[in-house]
Amino acid sequence: AGVVTGTIMFAVVEGDDADEAERRPAARPAVVPRELVIPSLKLKAPLMKLGMTPDGGVELPPYEKPNVAGWYQGSAVPGDAGASVIIGHVDTRTAAAVFFRLRQVRKGAIVKVARSDGKVAEYRVDSVEQVPKKRFPARRVYLEDGLRLVTCGGEFDWKKHSYRDNIIVYATLVGAPISRA
Repeated sequence: AGVVTGTIMFAVVEGDDADEAERRPAARPAVVPRELVIPSLKLKAPLMKLGMTPDGGVELPPYEKPNVAGWYQGSAVPGDAGASVIIGHVDTRTAAAVFFRLRQVRKGAIVKVARSDGKVAEYRVDSVEQVPKKRFPARRVYLEDGLRLVTCGGEFDWKKHSYRDNIIVYATLVGAPISRA
């Protein structure tokens, strides 16, 4: 796994979607996701907040924290209506990272996101796809309802020091977030 992952994507919103994005409030939510759990992969990871980079891309979790995933705070809080996006690295220069096995998750698998309000949002995986970064489905990832888990995958481009593709997991909320008892 000893290679550096590339930039996941640059969100490009065009036309009517750009106008809609400008009308959305920029206030930060009081509730934030704290932890991601995928039982079938034996994955349990803390979540950090991610914003935008100065050049318009979505921030990535720092490579120095390979076992941490990040919630893009421009997306919905998991369990709320809208698209909720969580990003993680597949590997670092020296080891596997939090989403190393993400491509192995299967349709029907459960994904849980613990929130700061003590509730857990539970999702069921609908599909997993590998797409070239040049054809990243920004509308589907950032505008359609559901949880999206995003990492790098496919062949590694040694000249660009980046993977050529993204692995994207699409999941649907099973019900309203429930309190942990």
